[in-house]
Amino acid sequence: MDWKGLAQFALLGSRDSEQYAILLVRVSIGLFFAISGARKLFVAGSRQTMYETLAWAKVPFPNVMTYFVSSVEFVGGCLVATGLLSSPASLALSVDMAVAILTTKLSAMPKGLSPLEWVDNLLYLPEVLYVLIFLWMICSGPGKLSVDYWLAGRLQM
Repeated sequence: MDWKGLAQFALLGSRDSEQYAILLVRVSIGLFFAISGARKLFVAGSRQTMYETLAWAKVPFPNVMTYFVSSVEFVGGCLVATGLLSSPASLALSVDMAVAILTTKLSAMPKGLSPLEWVDNLLYLPEVLYVLIFLWMICSGPGKLSVDYWLAGRLQM
C-alpha cells in the first residue's frame, strides 16, 4: 500500500478529483437556485409567499422585487449550473442572499444572545453558506467542466 500517497491525499486532497467536486457543487447549487427561482416565478403560491416575505421585511416595491429577485435566482441558477458567466451570476446570487440575510434572517434571530451564540446562529443560516460557496466559486472559477472554461480557451486563440 502507498502510505505516503494516502497521507498526501488525506492532507491535501486530489487535484485529479478537484474538477469533479467543483462540477458537483456548481451544478447542485445552480439547480437549487434555478428551481427555487422558477417556482417563485411560475407557481402562484410560491410567488405570493415571496411577495409576503418582501412586504413583511418592508422591501421597497415588493411586487416588482418579487419578480426581480425570482428572476435573479432563476437566471443566475441556470448560469451557475451550466458554468456560463458563472462569476457574475455567483456575484448576483451572493448579493441576493446577503440582502435576504439583512432583511429577513437577522431580524428573526433570537434577541439577547452572547456574541458567540449570535455567530453560531448566523453561521447556521443556509444563506450564509450559499454566500460562502459563491465566494469560493468566484475565486476558484467554475472548473474545467464548464462553458466558461471552454470560452476562455477559445479567447486565447
